[in-house]
Amino acid sequence: MRILIVEDDKKIASFVAKGLKEEGFAVDVAHNGVDGLHLGQTEPYDAAVVDIMLPGLDGLTLIERLRAGGNKTPVLILSAKRSVDDRVKGLQTGGDDYLVKPFSFSELVARLQALIRRSAQVTQPSKLSFANLNLDLLARRVWRDETEISLPAKELALLEYLLRNPGRIVSKTSILENVYDYSFDPQTNVVDVLVCRLRNKVDKDFSPKLIHTVRGMGYVLKEK
Repeated sequence: MRILIVEDDKKIASFVAKGLKEEGFAVDVAHNGVDGLHLGQTEPYDAAVVDIMLPGLDGLTLIERLRAGGNKTPVLILSAKRSVDDRVKGLQTGGDDYLVKPFSFSELVARLQALIRRSAQVTQPSKLSFANLNLDLLARRVWRDETEISLPAKELALLEYLLRNPGRIVSKTSILENVYDYSFDPQTNVVDVLVCRLRNKVDKDFSPKLIHTVRGMGYVLKEK
């Protein structure tokens, strides 16, 4: 799952991004409202964390413009403003939840997960399957046939991305963008290593083999 963070305090943004990556999310960060709006309008996200006080374009205006354009990405507002009026205004603008700084990271994750669950009930499936491979998005559990497979966060994120694109060749660059973030060098072998680890767990001892390499192009999830 992919999260957008729009926060001008680089320490807070880095802290939240690092923690979310450790939880298995792919994360993009913008440090001003203009860049945040551009990412929100042009990239698909499962949820966004948006500060109110931002340079270039404030957070409430950013949310208003996203909603005016039909963007329904769940938004968690993160702000030092704690009055009831501030919270009400944020929710009326189009925010889906409001978390006051300073905050507990575990609470932030729980609120994001709740937003994504509510959104998934309306617009997205809660489970992804291909052949005899199954992923429960909410419980974050994986099976092949009746065998449960334990996957760490990044392998789980890669599997989710492949399951969302069955039969389609996905490039290394697209995997970097959706499983990691834009800061990775496309020439790195991190994707090859990650795919190898995932194959060893979901393909090696099972049939049919599902994750295939398309030389010079990327990878594809298919039965043959």
